[in-house]
Amino acid sequence: MLMPRMSRKTRGQLVQKKMKASRLRNGELKVKERARRDDRIKALLKKGKLPYTPVIMSWLSAHLGKSSTRITQADVDAVLKG
Repeated sequence: MLMPRMSRKTRGQLVQKKMKASRLRNGELKVKERARRDDRIKALLKKGKLPYTPVIMSWLSAHLGKSSTRITQADVDAVLKG
């Protein structure tokens, strides 16, 4: 199907509108998924001790703002309390 000829400006504006709607729709889903992921990882943290799997260490590293090699059990306990 051929699209009618549009100027670049008009196409750009349409793309911007679609992207804005997509960000709004997907943003809500991402917030919910982040909350579910946090709950899942905190449950796994309660079950074990250091060293954790790479997925959990990566989450901890991002959450604490420090390298995974520098994370101690005290840091993990602080995350679980907070």
